[in-house]
Amino acid sequence: MGSSWGIPRTMAEVHALLYIVGEPLNTDQIMARLSISRGSASMSLKSLHDWGLIARAHRRGDRKEYFRAEQDVWQVFRIITRERKRREIDPVLMALHECRDLTGPRATAAMRHRSEIEAHNLRLDEMIEFIRLIDSLAEQFVSPSGKGLRLAVGLLGKAV
Repeated sequence: MGSSWGIPRTMAEVHALLYIVGEPLNTDQIMARLSISRGSASMSLKSLHDWGLIARAHRRGDRKEYFRAEQDVWQVFRIITRERKRREIDPVLMALHECRDLTGPRATAAMRHRSEIEAHNLRLDEMIEFIRLIDSLAEQFVSPSGKGLRLAVGLLGKAV
């Protein structure tokens, strides 16, 4: 699933392994199970840790570093939604606002094809409103309680 969502294949495989196994594994175990290089394992583990999908774990008497995946599927979805929002929705919203600022009231007054600019601005405003709605929905999904996500899933399940 991860690779179809734009996540590197190895990163998705490492996460899947840690999630399915359900217990902490060290880098050597991950490399052996997935037949991947140390560099690939390290990069994937760093990315997964940066996202918050895995955490470091230590075993008493063992100097190796172990990693365990978040096991609550609702929390996993919230984490992924939060990161996708931060990496995809937030920059799009910022870019749309920058475009809109370029054709704001002062710029429109100086342009001779004002009706075209106003129509352009209307389309931009509608797009900004739509992305804000998606952003607001995403915010409900990533709330610490997860109530927004559970409510949305429940409502969508009833609508189908």
